[in-house]
Amino acid sequence: MEDTDRLILTLLGADGRMSYTDLGKAAGLSTSAVHQRVKRLEARGLIKGYGATVDHAQIGLPLTAFISIRPIDASAPDDSPERLAGIVEIESCWSVAGDESYILKVRVSTPTDLEDLLARIRAAANVSTRTTIVLSTPYENRPVTG
Repeated sequence: MEDTDRLILTLLGADGRMSYTDLGKAAGLSTSAVHQRVKRLEARGLIKGYGATVDHAQIGLPLTAFISIRPIDASAPDDSPERLAGIVEIESCWSVAGDESYILKVRVSTPTDLEDLLARIRAAANVSTRTTIVLSTPYENRPVTG
């Protein structure tokens, strides 16, 4: 990947709403040239999308937890992500190496809601769980730097 494309990715990672004019100035390109480069980066899948950073506490979801899951029956099909896809409290699902099969990032309102969610996850995917509750988040989703 060219240094100019890497710079554009870094700039957009820090501010996904940056205008093509400002991107061009920062990268030393014309507005149309930077627009073409961004479109190519999108087409190649290097830019997968754009989004807003939400303050979850302000929308009533102050409790974040990581739930590690492991199948109760190791011979069962590995279909936990599909079984859990409809549970809206699950923000992310990562396949991992180690004792567990997947780690889920969840957001809920209260400890009682977390307890209810754990029961739903266990029932839906036939898994055992291990939960870590987040106390604070010094940083998250840091942008990629050159």
